Amino acid sequence: MQGRGRGRVQEKPHNLKKALGDLLNYSQKEIAIFVIALILAAGGAVLTIIGPRQISKITDIITAGLMTSIDMEGIARVGFLLVGLYTLSGLMTFLQHYLMAGFNQRMSKRMRKDIVAKINRLPLSYFNFHEHGDVLSRVTNDVDTIGFSLSNSLATIVSAVAQFVGCLIMMVITNWIMAGTSVISTILAMILMMFIIAKSQRYFVARQHNLGSLNGYIEEMYTGHDIIRISNADSQVKQKFDELNGKVKDANFKSQFLGGLMQPLMGFIGNFGYVAVCVVGAALAMNGTITFGVITAFMIYVRQFQSPVQQIGQAMTNLQSAAAAAERVFEFLNEPEMDTEDEKEQKIQDVRGEVEFRHVKFAYPDKPEETIIKDFSAHVMPGQKVAIVGPTGAGKTTLVNLLMRFYETTGGDILIDGVNIRDMKRSEVHDQFGMVLQDTWLFEGTVKQNLLYNTKDVTDEQMKAACKACGIHSFIKALPQGYDTVLSDNTAISAGQKQLMTIARAMIQNSPMLILDEATSSVDTRTELLTQRAMDQLTEHRTSFVIAHRLSTIRNADIILVLRDGDIVEQGSHEQLMEKGGFYATLYNSQFEQAA
Repeated sequence: MQGRGRGRVQEKPHNLKKALGDLLNYSQKEIAIFVIALILAAGGAVLTIIGPRQISKITDIITAGLMTSIDMEGIARVGFLLVGLYTLSGLMTFLQHYLMAGFNQRMSKRMRKDIVAKINRLPLSYFNFHEHGDVLSRVTNDVDTIGFSLSNSLATIVSAVAQFVGCLIMMVITNWIMAGTSVISTILAMILMMFIIAKSQRYFVARQHNLGSLNGYIEEMYTGHDIIRISNADSQVKQKFDELNGKVKDANFKSQFLGGLMQPLMGFIGNFGYVAVCVVGAALAMNGTITFGVITAFMIYVRQFQSPVQQIGQAMTNLQSAAAAAERVFEFLNEPEMDTEDEKEQKIQDVRGEVEFRHVKFAYPDKPEETIIKDFSAHVMPGQKVAIVGPTGAGKTTLVNLLMRFYETTGGDILIDGVNIRDMKRSEVHDQFGMVLQDTWLFEGTVKQNLLYNTKDVTDEQMKAACKACGIHSFIKALPQGYDTVLSDNTAISAGQKQLMTIARAMIQNSPMLILDEATSSVDTRTELLTQRAMDQLTEHRTSFVIAHRLSTIRNADIILVLRDGDIVEQGSHEQLMEKGGFYATLYNSQFEQAA
């Protein structure tokens, strides 16, 4: 991947309807539970609507009883009915929250699982142009935002709509004049709510996008923390961080401010409608059109009628966050994947290690006009040690990526034991190679777990023999728990020791072929000699490809391929190339001149 860099993620136009549609379609297996939860939410809301009607009866009974005697049996009868209604409503609400919590967590779990699985199906080129922190933000922040917003929004909206419609029906049945008064104020509230939603949606999208960019930058700076300190670039990093952090703050402020306007404005309009209903109700009561109990019921209905509008407004604010996060998640899940290879059955039995490059050409998918490897041909016999050398940008690592099928060739063929790697599954190709990269990778786990990573049927004696060959057995035994020591950020291990552990891991894997990408770059001269002997033992009778910058480490290679601008300009043994006095000899001599 010569000369490739990660770019910033570009913000795309937001589509609220599509994002929510993708989200609901994604959860089809859970749709039955989801619907039941929404029905319970609506049922609980409807039951509470019946209450004010019964309360008005109590009020009328008491009012009539003031003139004669109060009907306590009637009050008790209505009271018990109210207790039953509200108890059943509470039970339905409890079940609704229980079901929604389960639905939310199952969907979030599945979404994270699908994102991680998606990562393994994406071509390597995707990660050249997308920050790792941005991908991490989608797995964590965006999925959490979706789950939180859904569990607190959809059920609320359904419950509020049911309560709104139920209240409207009950108010019209009770008194259409007072119902009309309340509806007018509610229409004003809904118009205002839709206006705020339309204005604030872009800020919710910007918030998720800017948060992803900030996480990506933090991950990038944390990885290169040592270089930043050495370069005294603290102020530059801080300036860039402040810029990204400021964008997150601005987007958060605008989205929260506009979203927060919803509740006070709805409350103001609700109170205005409440006063209007009281005035109209008083006038109707004085004319004898309605009873005092109707006014009591309407005062409760108005509160219940206005409350859903406020709840819908708040829920829509949460749904905006969910839609913005869902768009980022499904944008990632819909990224083009590598071709499926279910139909490929070609395998190699008893691998010999013969590798042939036939007129290989390659250009990166995003820039097909820029050919990186123009016409590469080479024939490697089983057991040979092949060194690939050349200046930076010559295509050395790209060539290995093509051999491993991390990228597909633009033209030409690569064959292993006469079988075209295009006819094999990627996993089958990967099984033929052990790799030691310049960038070491150790995970948080014991030394033994790191050495035996994804390797089975290896005895402790074989593991220790590999570590002795690499010269790290004594070092490991000196650790607090030896091979059972847990490696973490607090474990004192040098970069060279980490690299030696990755070499030992490759020895333990015992793959038919090897790829060594500057595997001794982080070790000192004394350790390099020990490691070189171990690698000579490791590569014995195995086809191996060694990418080297220090040319002194590959003098014993059977074939040295000298790359320049994507083509082989020279090939042969070290002695042959030095006698030729060409480009390789110039590179070799220049290294010793610099050392001198």
